[in-house]
Amino acid sequence: ITVVTWNVGTAMPPNDVTSLLHLNTGETNDVDMIAIGLQEVNSKINKRLKDALFTDQWSELFMDVLSPFHFILVSTVRMQGVILLVFAKYYHLPFLQDIQTDCTRTGLGGYWVSVAVWGRLQGAGFPRSHGILLVQGNKGGVSVRLSIFGHMVCFLNCHLPAHLEKAEQRKEDFATILHMQQFEGPVANGILDHDLVFWFGDLNFRIESLDICFVKYAIDSNVLSQLWEKDQLNIAKSTWPVLRGFQEGPLNFPPTFKFDVGTNKYDSSAKKRKPAWTDRILWKIKPPSKGLGTGGHRPSQGVLSVSQLCYCSHMEYTVSDHKPVAAIFAVQFASKVDKPLVEIYVADEWSRPEQAVVRYKMAVGFHRSSWDWIGLYRVGFRHPKDYVSYVWARSDDGERCCSSGISGLQVMFSEEALPKGNGEYILGYYSNTSSSIAGVTEPFQISLPRSEEGSSSTDSSGSSSEEDDSTLVLLAPKSRSPSPGKMKRHRSRSPSLAKFQGLILRPSSRDRGTSRSPSPQSRCSLPRNIPTIHLPQEELGHHEVKSKELGQAAESLEGSLFYQTVQEQSGRRRVSADSSLARADPRNLGLLPALRLEMIDQALGWQRESADQGYYPCQKMSPTSPPGCGPSPKEGHSP
Repeated sequence: ITVVTWNVGTAMPPNDVTSLLHLNTGETNDVDMIAIGLQEVNSKINKRLKDALFTDQWSELFMDVLSPFHFILVSTVRMQGVILLVFAKYYHLPFLQDIQTDCTRTGLGGYWVSVAVWGRLQGAGFPRSHGILLVQGNKGGVSVRLSIFGHMVCFLNCHLPAHLEKAEQRKEDFATILHMQQFEGPVANGILDHDLVFWFGDLNFRIESLDICFVKYAIDSNVLSQLWEKDQLNIAKSTWPVLRGFQEGPLNFPPTFKFDVGTNKYDSSAKKRKPAWTDRILWKIKPPSKGLGTGGHRPSQGVLSVSQLCYCSHMEYTVSDHKPVAAIFAVQFASKVDKPLVEIYVADEWSRPEQAVVRYKMAVGFHRSSWDWIGLYRVGFRHPKDYVSYVWARSDDGERCCSSGISGLQVMFSEEALPKGNGEYILGYYSNTSSSIAGVTEPFQISLPRSEEGSSSTDSSGSSSEEDDSTLVLLAPKSRSPSPGKMKRHRSRSPSLAKFQGLILRPSSRDRGTSRSPSPQSRCSLPRNIPTIHLPQEELGHHEVKSKELGQAAESLEGSLFYQTVQEQSGRRRVSADSSLARADPRNLGLLPALRLEMIDQALGWQRESADQGYYPCQKMSPTSPPGCGPSPKEGHSP
């Protein structure tokens, strides 16, 4: 397991993070999981609104870098500027279960303080700054807990209060985080109840007593051991009961804070902050239970052991005033789970559509749902919703099969759902109940002839190319990245996103008051009163659509719970409610942004004129899902 922590100081991501993740060494082949904790990710209001629609740039970067090494994003959680991402090799996914997230805000009561309470704060002695005071509580902790082969493991990323004199506040905040974060289920309800805990982040502990000149001398002379005994965290581990049992490797790397941005030089500003090991990675193994265990036997000793193989900083990254820190652990344990909850059987190659048959059987006690589905993934996919196509794994759709000695269910992908050409793919069974993949296959080959329909589509698209250049286009994302703020079991509550005038967004499940999972019943009873939207043609000298009509169309579309396709009929574009594309899609589970937005700067003259006359530019929609289990649009739809 590799653990990384980095206070990025609101900076943009660097171009390359391979050395940080140790991807340029032979160690990568042996790493099974990677946990990445970030602090001070840009969380200004405009940036948070953008990240609410799209995945933040840091998460995108790590998914892009790790997916070629077969790492899949298992879970992610964000609390303002604090982000935690957990990745694992795809073949481990069925053995990672009971995934939950939580977060705790600390400092100023853990609240955002708005301008509405500025007067009260000013009266309490808070300084006035240009008549407006906005306080953002960006300290606290986020966690991801999960069962790994039957052992409960928790990753906790914290950003604790700064400054030398705040050591006691750091202790109190850490104790608050441990107390507040609680998980559902029969076991490991608290953080310290887990078999193994990784605690890391910008913990902000400083070096006491020693002056800055001596600290810099010890660093330059590479006698770092002279600083260890004055490190506040080292002192606290032996004096604070809350830290009892936490372990850390030797600090054989220079202090990671504070640097001049863009350099490897310690703070040269007027403040001249003393260097410190603020960025740390610790772990704790749950001690064996006292007394008799189940069956009247004493629990066995040494069921789980941890060895730290590497603990280092990375001086090559200069975008922040902190240096990132990474650690690699070898975790040894006896596996409590040796079979996945769902076993999937598939042929070694699909060269004909009729071969796209999937057989699967479920373990006894597996809690299946009518909203479970089987996804077809290209090898190198980034997260469980990054599928090429899918098929529902429902009991009424599945056929009982006993062929080839396999007893269970079977489903079949339609010919339209299958990708054309040659490539390697895997199948994964997604459990809606656990919000995780419960079974995967080994990679297999798909070799199907490519479609020769490019000429007709080219002809039809050519007539509207100029029109598209002036349109606000709602596009399907190239890769459906999880939105950190909408995890199913993330119990943090964030302010809802304001609705922008003229922008039609699909309502979230929380606003609808329904499940974020794709409802099989949503394929039925589709509303039939979808109005026709006539888009103005460029060659026309006048506009046929009034602003009032478009407003009604926008209102109707915003209330719809599905996507509509845009079809050309008699020189017009019509939104068809009968299209098979207007169906439920597992990507719309609330975990992912429904659409990407692409703004086209080259506006045509008629649009500017129509805006002055009360008209609004039309909007063009692109569905994110194909009919039934069809392939997702890939070509030409990336912002």
